[in-house]
Amino acid sequence: MEKWNEQDGIKIIQMLSSTTKMDARFIDRDGKVLFQLISHPLPPLLDNLENEYKHINQVLSAKPSNYYFHYINIYGLDYMAAGIWKNASFFGSVVLGPFISSMSIIDRIKDIISRNNLPVGERKQLEQFYQSLPVLSELEYKHLGELLVNLCGHTYISSELVSSETLLPLLNQDHLKVSIEENKDIIERRYKNQNELMDAIASGDKAAVNHLIRTISGIIEFSDRIPESPIRSSKNMGFVLNTLCRMAAEKGGVHPVYLHTISERFAILIERTANIPNLNKLVILMLNEYCDLVNTYATGRYSPIVKKAVDYIMLNLGNHLTLNRIAGEIHINPSYLSRKFKEETEINISEFINQKRVDEAKLYLRRGNISITDIAHLVGFNDLNYFSKVFKKYTAVTPSQYSRITKR
Repeated sequence: MEKWNEQDGIKIIQMLSSTTKMDARFIDRDGKVLFQLISHPLPPLLDNLENEYKHINQVLSAKPSNYYFHYINIYGLDYMAAGIWKNASFFGSVVLGPFISSMSIIDRIKDIISRNNLPVGERKQLEQFYQSLPVLSELEYKHLGELLVNLCGHTYISSELVSSETLLPLLNQDHLKVSIEENKDIIERRYKNQNELMDAIASGDKAAVNHLIRTISGIIEFSDRIPESPIRSSKNMGFVLNTLCRMAAEKGGVHPVYLHTISERFAILIERTANIPNLNKLVILMLNEYCDLVNTYATGRYSPIVKKAVDYIMLNLGNHLTLNRIAGEIHINPSYLSRKFKEETEINISEFINQKRVDEAKLYLRRGNISITDIAHLVGFNDLNYFSKVFKKYTAVTPSQYSRITKR
């Protein structure tokens, strides 16, 4: 290790990021990031890693150089790290992650929000982030730790490539002309299919989306674009389809906050997918989830004023919300907003807020591991009795009754 230098650490990070498709960071002994390659940017609520890096270094520096550290933080995010030593002194560490070692963490998002006093309005974004992370088995992350120890245990060894020549087929000109004509028809058909699919997503019509998937040949299979690399071709078209889905959902009236989160998640999942059958399954999931997003969060049917009000309510559901506060945030006269809101939604703003808060509360009650008082506060009710009264108004049962019914 006498000849080890910072460039070795940078090259290790580049190799790890490229091969594992995971975030990789090179940390100095003081917990500062010297170099990193990131594909899973942490949501601002969770981005407080500097103290965690110091803790990782503290653990590794107290162990021999052949130790690796599997670290799980308070948000349920897993990291794998190994120390780098120079002249028998601890120099820093290489950290891989975040990843997930148990899928149950997805079900515990609501618990994490409650335990760490995070805004309930961030639930959808957090769920999308966690769902985009790699899920590793115990054997996989142990092998990852062993790999880190072996990569960090010595200086970087330069390598050279030996490759074979690629033999190119002879082109038949007559066959080529026929292929060109056929390809024109395929292109026209695909664009027609694409437009039908985007219209279905913009309206949140899952039935139409799944009908198109079943009946239109080639709607999600594009592996012929780069014959020598069908998986690369399919991934590229998956990225294109992800972008089109995002544009369709935006046309349907989904707020950019939700679009950014789901788009980033599927871009990561597409790149990480190792074969075409799994990629096709992922694309079907993506199409359906964009429809779900439209059905849950779209405000395209409203006028610009009411759309702004609804978007503000949905993004701040756990906060104190009043007509005057909402009107002030979107710079509109409260009386005019109240009238327009009632005209377009057929209910007043307070009723709309209560309905959405009850919908959110149902998600927590189904889990059954958070107290009803905490759930009330999470979704924006400061009075438990009022929460119970409102909840029963929209569901015909009390929160405790609903919790018991849904757990049967």
